Amino acid sequence: MRSRAIAGRCFDGGVRFPEDRGSLREAIRQMQATVHVGTRGVVRGLAAVALVYATASVAQDETKVKAGLEIWKSAGCADCHGSFADGDKQRDEAPTGANLRTSRLDAAGLKQTISCGRPGADMPSFDEGAYTVHACAGRPLGPAPDNLYPAPSKLNPADIDTLIAYLQARVIGRGRITRDECLYYYYDALSSSCDDLK
Repeated sequence: MRSRAIAGRCFDGGVRFPEDRGSLREAIRQMQATVHVGTRGVVRGLAAVALVYATASVAQDETKVKAGLEIWKSAGCADCHGSFADGDKQRDEAPTGANLRTSRLDAAGLKQTISCGRPGADMPSFDEGAYTVHACAGRPLGPAPDNLYPAPSKLNPADIDTLIAYLQARVIGRGRITRDECLYYYYDALSSSCDDLK
């Protein structure tokens, strides 16, 4: 009798254990149906929460990507790598940067290269604490190497992460520049600059 009372309280959705054994199977079937419908509701609820989170996350990621593009434009990256990171530099006196559109660097490789630069290879160190606050390339803390190309500006670690978000979303491994990417870079303002691209 006690188990029936406990079960009745737990499944208070209208399902009660019957007093006779003949209807026990029917009660179990009703409980299973109640649990099944409840599970569907939970799954639907979780799916809705996931969709809202994913939508907010995508919007947040796009905001970070656009902020990374602004860092790309203002930090001097395009001087050497070109506007679209294809190695078509913007300034003749700047060294020719790598074509990042064909690069296979992952986030860690990008962070290492942008933060610490590449001594002797014309890639500057953009991290304001590189070599002095945190070690780079296995070197002990101290002054930066003499053969490190000077950076036009310095970035903090958060800005470097934002720049990497842009590179991973819009540049790395993308190959040929498309018209859509050109329009994204210019915010559709100079659409005539992108007319030759498909």
